Amino acid sequence: MEEDIIPENLPASAGKYKLKCQQYKTEMKEGYKWYSQRNAEKTKSNITHEQSPRNKIDDMYVQREEEITDDLTTLDRKALLQQGYADNPYNTLQNTRKSDSEIVAAEKKKQTVAEQVMIDQLSRAVISDPEQNVTTEKQGSAPILPESNIAPLRVRKRTLHETKIRTQSTLTENMLSHKVQFDSRIISRNGRDACRELIGFFFTHDQSLTIYEYRQFGKNRTNVLPFIQKNIYSHQRGRRKGKQYQLGDFYIGANLTFLSSDHPRLSENIKENTLLILRITNIDQIALDSLRTDSVEHEDDINSQEANDRLAFKAIQDKLKEQLHKRGVRILTGLAKYFQQLDKEGNGLLDKADFEHALKLFHLEVSEKDFESSWLILNDNGNGKVDYGEFKRAIFGEMNEYRKSFVRKAFMKLDFNKTGSVPIIDIRKCYCAKKHPQVISGHTTEEEIKSSFLETLKGDCSKSDGVSYGEFEDYYEGLSIEIVEDEDFVNILRTPWGI
Repeated sequence: MEEDIIPENLPASAGKYKLKCQQYKTEMKEGYKWYSQRNAEKTKSNITHEQSPRNKIDDMYVQREEEITDDLTTLDRKALLQQGYADNPYNTLQNTRKSDSEIVAAEKKKQTVAEQVMIDQLSRAVISDPEQNVTTEKQGSAPILPESNIAPLRVRKRTLHETKIRTQSTLTENMLSHKVQFDSRIISRNGRDACRELIGFFFTHDQSLTIYEYRQFGKNRTNVLPFIQKNIYSHQRGRRKGKQYQLGDFYIGANLTFLSSDHPRLSENIKENTLLILRITNIDQIALDSLRTDSVEHEDDINSQEANDRLAFKAIQDKLKEQLHKRGVRILTGLAKYFQQLDKEGNGLLDKADFEHALKLFHLEVSEKDFESSWLILNDNGNGKVDYGEFKRAIFGEMNEYRKSFVRKAFMKLDFNKTGSVPIIDIRKCYCAKKHPQVISGHTTEEEIKSSFLETLKGDCSKSDGVSYGEFEDYYEGLSIEIVEDEDFVNILRTPWGI
């Protein structure tokens, strides 16, 4: 073998190029090692006997997870590069201007919806109320002579002086003013549904609620349509199942549950699920506090039971957070893909054994006592199956609604066609790494940061050429675990996506 000929009198390499060369060598070694292991496993799997689909899925994840329970993988390190944006605070002036304009736009949106609600509720004229055709006792008791030309009120035309000014079901603007307004979102892995802009109202005069959807088409055209019709509703699951919604049920982070079959106008995609679950993301706190002083709601045993449930989940979340340290992205995205592959029926429901096996497969230790207590809470309907999204939120926790709003905003910017999935090529075009600290310092290039992000993002996607909303959310859910301050996490989204 001939030796490499090195030209003489070459200038000394700059420090940053030496560092790049070292990084390149390390990555090549890691890649070659992974490639060799994968080929070895493929050869081994071809020799062994035919396996069941479940075992094939398990073997694929065992291969990835073995021998890396303590050490970080290359993908973990690449995912952690995104945290660098937190060290480079977003431009304060630009941030303030954007926030101010967003607040003005949000208030205008809420005002538009509130006006539409008032119009819809007050538009039915009193003169057309069915109660107007009901004959009063006094009118019914008055004798009608045989030769009289006066017909009963129900069959003859009603004149103005026979019309009531107000009926029992008449709503007034004053009655409708006693309300609390809130923003909400659909808990769903479907991008089209998860990104719907919903604004709701709870009316204290009759304990009813309604929810409207705000739609925007282009820059100037908007539409406001009823999503949940005004009515009195009850909880459909949990400790309060069957109890009517009260003022105390409305706060940021609360879930509202509805039977999909009760709302025929919902899209077919939503009606595939028995329950429609909405999460309150924001609320008019001033109106809520004012109405609470006027209403009296008694504490019950359910409050203490719900508090105990939250404490049980919090204990599990704290233990798992330590185990997810610096590898949250890989574990959460990997678990989501694993659950999706097990869900052959496509309804999102898995049984107890599936969840227990998944935790062991990903080397996540949960004591038998903690698992049993969490399962009893989650399996409240007793059918032996639980939605895997709900299971993940319960035992791992989830980012708060402030953080989640920026994740949805970033995805909505990418998904301009509102299909619920974004092609990888569009993500590559929109992602900007110019302001990453390592790019600014010259330690790495924009392309390297971008490639690292795309590699970790699409690593556990179900499709190689696109990313769904659920996968996008899982990625940032994993990043969020490591970030303490909300503003640091927001910077991680604002800076590369320009939101």
